Amino acid sequence: MTCALLAALQQQGVAPCAFKCGPDYIDPMFHRAVLGLESHNLDLFLSSETDVCQLFARYAAGHGAAVCEGVMGFYDGVGGTTTRASAWHLADTLDLPVLLVLRPKGASLTLAATVRGLRDFRTNSHLAGILLNECKPMLYQSLAPMLEQETGLPVLGYLPPMAEAKVQSRHLGLYTAGEIADLNKRINALGKQAQKTLDLPGIRKLCSRPALVSEKEKQPVPSRVRIAVAQDEAFCFCYEETLDALRQAGAEPVFFSPLRDATLPRNCSGLYLPGGYPELYAQELSRNEKMRIAVKQALQQGLPAVAECGGFLYLGQTLEDVQGVSWPMAGALPGRGIRTEHLVRFGYAELKAQQDSMLFRAGETVPIHAFHYWDSTYNGGACTASKPVGKRSWKCGIATDRLFASFAHLYMAGTPQLAQRFAAAAEQYEREQSLCQTRKN
Repeated sequence: MTCALLAALQQQGVAPCAFKCGPDYIDPMFHRAVLGLESHNLDLFLSSETDVCQLFARYAAGHGAAVCEGVMGFYDGVGGTTTRASAWHLADTLDLPVLLVLRPKGASLTLAATVRGLRDFRTNSHLAGILLNECKPMLYQSLAPMLEQETGLPVLGYLPPMAEAKVQSRHLGLYTAGEIADLNKRINALGKQAQKTLDLPGIRKLCSRPALVSEKEKQPVPSRVRIAVAQDEAFCFCYEETLDALRQAGAEPVFFSPLRDATLPRNCSGLYLPGGYPELYAQELSRNEKMRIAVKQALQQGLPAVAECGGFLYLGQTLEDVQGVSWPMAGALPGRGIRTEHLVRFGYAELKAQQDSMLFRAGETVPIHAFHYWDSTYNGGACTASKPVGKRSWKCGIATDRLFASFAHLYMAGTPQLAQRFAAAAEQYEREQSLCQTRKN
């Protein structure tokens, strides 16, 4: 539904932008595929309400519409027992009208009861209208007037079942946008269908708000250092806002592919290995021996590095693929990446540093997110991760004055000192390399 709405608005020349509530990496890839521009995450656990408001204003400014896709159940927040960081919390923080998407399979009047429960659960639910998904035309003709009468909310259209637009899933969610060969065809079909069966003028009128006035535009920070950032099919889980935080810290991201490139980019003084799907490309990553050796040697020589989740697995000794076959990896860390049959750690947590390191100071706590089916035989113990609800905690993280490697996903836009410290370490490394070169000469 989100892609259909974005595509329809794009086809009508509205120039929309997109956001995703929560820490999801995959949905923004689809937004990006529809619009041809970056989608941004708005996460009220990983960043403050003030930061989220500023991010929304900054990235939505200049666009004709902003579509924020929700997450999970409307009120489902941290721990499943609070509204914190839920879709409702985001709507309440930004004062956004909410279009509730219902899939009316096996229910009719009960849908109205569900909507009224959602509407009345909080004093201001922000619910403004209803959209029906995978709803046949004849069913829509009977459901729409009933829902409007019983809930007082306008029903603003529907999408019929569209086999040609379905996307398959796997262990970490949907297949990524880049893996779907005919995605543009599917997006075009969704947009055309939405123009037929969604009340786009009604939606725009209902959701109309004054034009956003962004914070004073930040002046571009001159790049003082370059940081190599892995970006390909195996390493695709990277927040655009984290890259922007690095840029604001004076670091220029330089992209490379551990799958295809033979060496790290030239003149880079830092390395960022984000998460992704290295387990699906373990054989290809392993066979690119030149890159594996280059990464290991760079870290042995003190190159500052941050490795998250899939990046952490890549730095280990070996990694099992989906068939359970182990493949040699970079060998810069002691652990072996192993396949499990279930989610090892999932959801939000708070990471407390047990010692000083490149990114953290002893005792500091930062919010993180984790989501992985693979594990490591050595997860480290430089930090303690704790669930925000309940008492579960675990040791994790390998941290030195030049490295942070863990299954934890960091959101540097919400904790900008992480980007600043990473950039500072890269600058120090660059100075050391220049001094060594001077001495050699």
